[in-house]
Formats: sequence, structure tokens, C-alpha cells
Amino acid sequence: MNYGLDYFSIEDILTIVENPKIAKLNAKAKKQITDSAENVKKIIASDRTVYGINTGFGPLCDTKISEEETEHLQHNLIISHAVGVGKPISKKLSKIMMVAKIHALSKGFSGVSLELVERLILMVEKDIIPLIPEQGSVGASGDLAPLAHMVLPLLGLGKVWQNDVAVPTKEVLEKYNIEPLILGPKEGLGLINGTQFILAHSILGLEKFEYLLDLADLTAALSLEAYRGSASPYKKELHEIRPFDGSKKVASRMRKFLKNSENLDAHEFCDRVQDPYSMRCVPQVHGASRNAFEHLKKLTEIELNSVTDNPIVISDEEAISGGNFHGQLLAMPLDYATLAAAELGNISDRRSYLLLEGKYGLPKLLVESSGLNSGYMIPQYTTAALVSENKSLCFPASADSIPTSLGQEDHVSMGSISGRKFNQVLGNLENILAVELMFGAQGLEFRRPAKCTKFVEDAYDLIRTKVSKLTNDRLIGEDILAIADLIRERKFQAN
Repeated sequence: MNYGLDYFSIEDILTIVENPKIAKLNAKAKKQITDSAENVKKIIASDRTVYGINTGFGPLCDTKISEEETEHLQHNLIISHAVGVGKPISKKLSKIMMVAKIHALSKGFSGVSLELVERLILMVEKDIIPLIPEQGSVGASGDLAPLAHMVLPLLGLGKVWQNDVAVPTKEVLEKYNIEPLILGPKEGLGLINGTQFILAHSILGLEKFEYLLDLADLTAALSLEAYRGSASPYKKELHEIRPFDGSKKVASRMRKFLKNSENLDAHEFCDRVQDPYSMRCVPQVHGASRNAFEHLKKLTEIELNSVTDNPIVISDEEAISGGNFHGQLLAMPLDYATLAAAELGNISDRRSYLLLEGKYGLPKLLVESSGLNSGYMIPQYTTAALVSENKSLCFPASADSIPTSLGQEDHVSMGSISGRKFNQVLGNLENILAVELMFGAQGLEFRRPAKCTKFVEDAYDLIRTKVSKLTNDRLIGEDILAIADLIRERKFQAN
């Protein structure tokens, strides 16, 4: 894979993060970068006034900076913008940001030097990953604060991760005999203008969301088997006459998970007319979330392969000061995807609740001796709490804007908050699905000796490697955590 030249998919960038040396900077990309840097030098020599190259920033855009002061200008830009607060984002997120920034800079429109891009690549390959606080970006003019923190180690400042411990950058650079860089004209601005913080959260969230979408379908199948519901709502004919891609895919998967189930066949001629919506409408609800996933994935890959800093250096005569750094293009679909992820948890909680009601051959609270035992009463309180929390996280961050930079940046996206909330909701969803899986496995205990399909039985068997059948009350909280770990480790085969 070639930085700056190839079209990177989400899968590509995640592969590079795990195996950095598979991505190269070939001769063509090096020429693109070098030509762009030369264009900046020519602009400075021409004595024309160009934003960010020989002017101040934001409301100081009218302040001309001399050629002698440009290096100091870029250094000041980084240290003054590194004002993030809060907990550090994960090392993986920071690494995704770096790889995405390298790819964007390598397209040759940012005016940075080849030495700078190669230094970023070296840091990724040697696993010298910056500590980046999670708060401080408003998602316009790029993710200024987090990207400034990402850049500090280039200057020998800030902290980096070493064996999951944050240490001063200076110590690590000395260890590898690496000298700090002195930034040239436009380089500081090229580094901190961009949407890589928002983008990294979208990439990481999409990776998790894709698995949870698949797992939610399998989890619903397990619950339907435990409930002995009807598979009729998943018939192909029904979804061909309302042909949304998401609902068609979910219906097809549900048919696969339930086909020729001995357990459901035993219930085929009962007198129940229809199931509640949380069982019956799985294709429509899960399918809507899948549609949102596909939309966000498409837009995220466009952003990944875009140039999002400012100004854009077109030639030695033209540098366009525009708005490619504005995060709205991802902020809005991220907010939509957050809602889509929350809805998977919402309907999952309702299926869990149905399994507790004591209907259709299942004991109340899924234990024979309820009364003395609370059984599975209280785990549903946990899912209710998580679902409610997710609802509160669904308010669209992109609906807000607070002017900054003395009014120069008078509309911002808040996309960094959109990305963070998306991942928070996904983390809650893992635990909500863990509870439903626990309930579904328990429900199957009361359907024996009838067997389900291999997909459902394999999920049941995996759960039983960590969590035994509940007969009397015990520390159920530990069971939830054990199943949630299986989810995070992608142990369930949901395809």
C-alpha cells in the first residue's frame, strides 16, 4: 500500500495500524510532497501574502509575518494550540490519527517537507505514539487541539506511549537517537488543520459497529429461540416488497440462523398469532441501523482519502484558503450512527424483558424458584440504565455551534464530540447485548431436549464456557462481564 496514492479503505488503515511497515512512501508520493513544499518556498520568495504561510492564524490572518520569523511562527502555533484536557484517547486511536494524517499529507497539497512526513512514518513504525487528550476540539479549522498534541513529539515536547505508560517524549527520542524537528513554513498549520481526530473515532467506531450489528442479529436469533417466537416475519417475500438493503440483509441472516430449527419447528402449529415488535421487527430495526452504518462507512472512506488542511497549495502561484477542515461532513452522519447504535441496544433490552415475563413455557425471571431467588430480575435494570444513558448521548452534537477565534470561526461542527459519543454508545451496547445473550442461553435451558441451529447452539456453547445455568442466585454481575469480554474479543461467530 502506498501513502498518498492508493485509495485506503477502513480495513486498509486498520491493517496499517497493526503492521505499519506494509505502507510505503514511493517515489511518486515523495515527488508530490517535495513539489508542494517547493511551491510554498516560491510563494514566500514572491512576497505575496498567503494565509498561514506568512500570516498569523485565525483572527490574526491580516498580520504579516517576515520570512525570518516563519519558523518561530510554526513552533508557536503548535505549543499554543496544545490545550486539550480530559483523559487521553486510546493508543490505537492516536495511531489511526497519525496514519490518516500521513496519508493526507502525502497527497502533495499541504506544503510540508518530505522530512516531516518521513518522521511521522518513523514514529508510527517505532511505535512512538503521542498521548492525546480527548477534549478540546470543536471540529472546525480541523481538530486543532488534539492534532497539536499529536505533533508535540516532533518538536521533542509532550508525552508518548511506551509499553502502555505515558513518558516524556524527550526520553524516547534520546533512546532512539532522534533529534527534534524544526518546522518550516506552513508545516505547523498543515499538521494541525485536518479532521483526523473525528476521522479516527469514526474508523474505530465503524470497526466495532460492524461486528455488533452482526452480533445483534445472532443475539436476536438466540432470544427468538428461547421465546419460541415465529420465524415468519423474516420470510424473503415480505422484504422484497419493501426492499431496503439493511432490512433485506438482516432478514436473510435471521433465516440462516433459524433454518430447520428443531426447537422452532416444535412450536410451528401453536395458537399464538404474532410476537411483540422487538421479535417481529428485527429486520426493520436492525436493518435501519445497518443502513446508517453503510452511510457512515462510505463518507468516512471519502474523508480518509481527502486533503483536509488549509490553505491548500495548488501551485507556486495559488494557495486556496477554504474550509476543507470543517468537520460537518462527518459530524452529522456520526450523530446518525450514534442513534443507530443506540437503537440496537433499545430493542435488545425489550427482548431481554420479554424473556423475563414467564410466558410460553419460560419461568418468571428465568429461574424455577423465583421468590427465594431474584433470578435475572436485576440485569434488566442494568440494560435499562445503559439504554437510557445511550438515549441521552443521542442528542446530535452537530446541532450545536459556538463561535471561536474572535468570530473568524463563527460556525463549528462539534464533530469531535459526535465521534466520542458514538464510541461511548457502542461500549454500552456491548454490555446490553451481553445481558441478552445471557438471558437467551438461560431460556434455551427450558426448551430442551429440542435443539436449535448450529449458529445458535454454538453461541449457547460459547456462553456456557464462561457462565453456567442459573439455578440459585449468585454474583451475576461477573457473568455479564465474562460474556462482555467474549464480545470484545470477537469470540462469537456471527456470520
